[in-house]
Amino acid sequence: MSVVHVVAILTTKPGQRDAVLALFNANVPAVLAEDGCIAYEATIDTENAGPMQAPFGPDTFVVVEKWASMQALGAHAVSAHMKAYGVSTKDMLADRVIHILSPT
Repeated sequence: MSVVHVVAILTTKPGQRDAVLALFNANVPAVLAEDGCIAYEATIDTENAGPMQAPFGPDTFVVVEKWASMQALGAHAVSAHMKAYGVSTKDMLADRVIHILSPT
């Protein structure tokens, strides 16, 4: 079994980030309870990070995930609660980019 990391960049339609984050955060307990979920957290730009930061902006948040295996991540992707989350947020999202990474 090989650990995988996920960085998911979600950009909402203008002004919708707080609403999507509320739905995301309501779903977090179900995700954390999944077999193989090690970490699952939404993050936003850090304020006052200075010139070293390349900000995503006010309509974007980044989900940082860690899974015990690709199989666990695959099961997560088709879970009932993720399908419901997708339906509830689809009209509020402008873009979604998912990066699946392996440690070196």
